Amino acid sequence: MTDLFSGYGDGAPGRRTAAGVPGWDEMFPNSAFGPSTPRDAYLELHRVLGTMDQDELRSRTDALAGTYLSRGVTFDFAGEEQPFPLDPLPRIIDAREWEGIEAGVQQRVAALEAFLADIYGPGIAVRDGVVPAAVIASSSQYFRSARGIDPANGVRIHVAGVDLIRDEAGRLRVLEDNVRIPSGVSYVISNRDAIAQTLPELIRTMRVRPVDGYPGMLLKALRASAPSGVDDPNVVVLTPGVHNSAYFEHTLLARLMGVELVEGRDLYCQGGRVFMRTTEGPLQVDVIYRRVDDEYLDPLHFRPDSVLGTPGLMAAAREGKVSLANAVGNGIADDKLMYTYVPELIRYYLSEEPILQNVPTWRLEEPAALEEVLDRLEELVVKPVDGAGGKGIMIGPDASTQERNAMAARLRTDPRGWIAQPLVVLSTLPTLVGDGVRPRHADLRPFAVNNSGTVDVLPGGLTRVALPEGELVVNSSQGGGSKDTWVVDGVRGSVHPARVRRRAAAAAAAANSAGDDEAFPAQALSGFDQPIDGDQRKQQQQQQQQQGQAQGQAQLSQGTTRGEATC
Repeated sequence: MTDLFSGYGDGAPGRRTAAGVPGWDEMFPNSAFGPSTPRDAYLELHRVLGTMDQDELRSRTDALAGTYLSRGVTFDFAGEEQPFPLDPLPRIIDAREWEGIEAGVQQRVAALEAFLADIYGPGIAVRDGVVPAAVIASSSQYFRSARGIDPANGVRIHVAGVDLIRDEAGRLRVLEDNVRIPSGVSYVISNRDAIAQTLPELIRTMRVRPVDGYPGMLLKALRASAPSGVDDPNVVVLTPGVHNSAYFEHTLLARLMGVELVEGRDLYCQGGRVFMRTTEGPLQVDVIYRRVDDEYLDPLHFRPDSVLGTPGLMAAAREGKVSLANAVGNGIADDKLMYTYVPELIRYYLSEEPILQNVPTWRLEEPAALEEVLDRLEELVVKPVDGAGGKGIMIGPDASTQERNAMAARLRTDPRGWIAQPLVVLSTLPTLVGDGVRPRHADLRPFAVNNSGTVDVLPGGLTRVALPEGELVVNSSQGGGSKDTWVVDGVRGSVHPARVRRRAAAAAAAANSAGDDEAFPAQALSGFDQPIDGDQRKQQQQQQQQQGQAQGQAQLSQGTTRGEATC
């Protein structure tokens, strides 16, 4: 039987930093143990994979791809409908490390929530000089029409996705924030269902925290955001329609929550309220989980040619008659220039030090920073501040002289529109590709749900992996795939022999890093690990949600719709 990891790391030299440092491998440490002995979190995965050969793993993977295609878990890549690439080897995060990730995401969401309430309200941070007024006013995602709209329960970020990477030293860092309309959670749910069938022996032995509580948690948060005085809110999911690349996610979440999926034409506003057209007459809508971009949401306030939204939604929200999730105007927090101020926002609003650090970033509207970046374009990464899906990025070491010269001209013309960062070599994960199991670069997007100020983080999140060798752009729209992400509380049964051999070394390492551990306080179980309180729901709605969950599970098994292309 051929070792699945035979030749792992062989071939062309991997990506390295400007200083020549290779990337961090999540499974195999660069230590005296050698590549045959994995890190503790991966010991059980390594053991199970040792019982199968490459042909068996490929057979399981081919069946998985066929299942995804039949379920409709697809995406549009280069104009062709394809099954969303799911690698069979999961990413594994032990519970201790997850505590730090969870705490860091919660902290970041809390700070951004306070920031949005401030800039669309009193603007104290601007007056105190924490953020320059010009940075706010010059952002294409800051909407003055959202000023003075106060959410019923004070929540603007109902759902957040925070993109994390691990640098060459093994430190987790925040790459960007997504608090407008973060996408990809449907793949988290679908991936878990598929991998549980592909590697059932691992699911049985490893105590993997579940992710299937997400729809219930989201519904609970949406209901909590209903306008004042509404005890039994009617929640809907607003989609741009079947041609949207994320339509699979819209349909899946609506079904699993047991709520209506609507398009803009299904809604109308009258008397400051929002109504849904039904066969039995109009039905008032109280909460809209909208998956339509701000610019297309209300033609009376934004693009007048939009047919995706509903005229009057902003007026109804301003009068407190409907709640929009996420709130209009959140995109200012996604602006990559604003990203550079988030550590200061955490200190300012929360009086805390950031748990998760940013990637060092140059603000190009500062003349000295611009000149330094122009001198070092061949070694830096340049990104548009309002970019998404990996589009518009220039990776200096990969760019031609002509491409770098063109970028330099754009930076001189519009320095506010760009940021620059050092090339961070993303950590690698074992991934099944054409010539076997090989290291491929990946990131992680944990998802958080904010229920009236209590932020719960879905245990795991979406791991995106760049499939071409040496590629650093992981977005599916750029040819990337995904992995199931497991947060594990240990392995059932006996202790692995390699773990026994390491106990003394691990104890010494833990003693040396005790100071660092204090930055990651232990957290209570998140709401995703707790039962959902349904006392406020009427019996009829409980039945509706149960039916929706059954239909959603059927969709996971049969599925007919399209998936994400831009996550």
